[in-house]
Amino acid sequence: MTKAQSNEGVRRRELRRDAADNRERVLAAAAAAVRREGAAVPMATVAADAGVGVGTVYRHFPSREALLGALTHRSFQLVLAAADSAAETDRSGIEAVRGFLDRTVEHGPDLVLPLHGGPPLIDQDTVAIQAEVHRKLGSLLSRGRQDGTIRDDVRTADLVLFGALMAQRLPHVADWNHIAQRLVDIYVAGMAPAAAPLRDLG
Repeated sequence: MTKAQSNEGVRRRELRRDAADNRERVLAAAAAAVRREGAAVPMATVAADAGVGVGTVYRHFPSREALLGALTHRSFQLVLAAADSAAETDRSGIEAVRGFLDRTVEHGPDLVLPLHGGPPLIDQDTVAIQAEVHRKLGSLLSRGRQDGTIRDDVRTADLVLFGALMAQRLPHVADWNHIAQRLVDIYVAGMAPAAAPLRDLG
């Protein structure tokens, strides 16, 4: 390989890295903008928040629908990473659930999910990630039932909905992470077998 070819290879890698960095910057800015202004936020606003030109946004995401779909996919990837991290520990089931919920609170600003006004799930890759999240959370609940730390009537859907609520920060709460972690502690305490029975709402 000549020196010129080596330099060209370095430039290409740098361009790919710059493109990936720009894409992530756009996604992070878009997540904040959508949470702030809703799904109809102008692409120009996303570009300005990301510190890039609007052409850069459209180069990565040719439409608002493509951008929202990418945000939803990224969100489920973050949730799955939190579930994976919780599942890999040797902690009790209930402590693994607490770890998952704590990570969900931390990821809150980056999560744009259908439950938060994001687009409905259409992309099959994203649907598959969602199904894997549910499977992992179900395994955490099973672990807790087996080790006696989680009551039998807690369902995966209960955990999903509570996690989604905790990820939706209240705008006028000064220290949301601290408050949310307190609420997680209260919720987790209610998952213990000795807690009062749950109402059957059908």
